Amino acid sequence: MMDATVQRPIDRYFASYSDDHRNRLNQRIHVVAVPAILWSVVALVWCIPVVGTWMKTGVWAALAMFFAWMFYYRMSRPLGLGMLAVFFVCGCLCRLLEARLGLAGLLWAAITVFVVAWIAQFIGHKFEGRKPSFLTDLVYLLIGPAWVLAKFYRVMGWRY
Repeated sequence: MMDATVQRPIDRYFASYSDDHRNRLNQRIHVVAVPAILWSVVALVWCIPVVGTWMKTGVWAALAMFFAWMFYYRMSRPLGLGMLAVFFVCGCLCRLLEARLGLAGLLWAAITVFVVAWIAQFIGHKFEGRKPSFLTDLVYLLIGPAWVLAKFYRVMGWRY
């Protein structure tokens, strides 16, 4: 049993991240923009082909998602499992959009979502009056998606 005074690393990250995200509007923007950025990054990496006897997309994205998932799973098993589901949805969405729009269409969709979502993030931080957390430590680029998922877990009454 963990001592109640000892915080897990994920709890410390969330506490610090939450300090930079107190404004209600900024939080709402993050709940939409952070998953959008996560998907767009997966999609951008998805578009990098593996050259061999055939060109195959998605391989690099699968590797990136796997290593990110390992980070989340080490921090919190329940959040790790949730992020596994999020990554599965991201991969399925990339595959679907690639099939419908082609690789170039997926690439342009990813670029558009990435730019719009980041603009939204910086607008949120303007209202917040604080700089984004990742400017102090790049690990917060990985913490943001878990922070949003943890908000969902709390709404559902699930422990992380």
